[in-house]
Amino acid sequence: MNKPSIAEIMQLDVSERIELVQDIWDSVAAVPEAVPLTDAQRQELERRLTEYHRNPDAGSPWDEVKRRLTRP
Repeated sequence: MNKPSIAEIMQLDVSERIELVQDIWDSVAAVPEAVPLTDAQRQELERRLTEYHRNPDAGSPWDEVKRRLTRP
């Protein structure tokens, strides 16, 4: 694999660099089991999942959260 240098990446315009980052992130997200978690992260995820199971209606759907965050 021919890895581009940072200098080559910096020659891309901002929209191309954003697209590159998105492509990289998508490739990482495609294999979540390959991303190592610390014990603290794993415990926090378990805590949140347990809390969700106790009260699944306590949170807000993503569409609602996104709307609140993006409204003027």
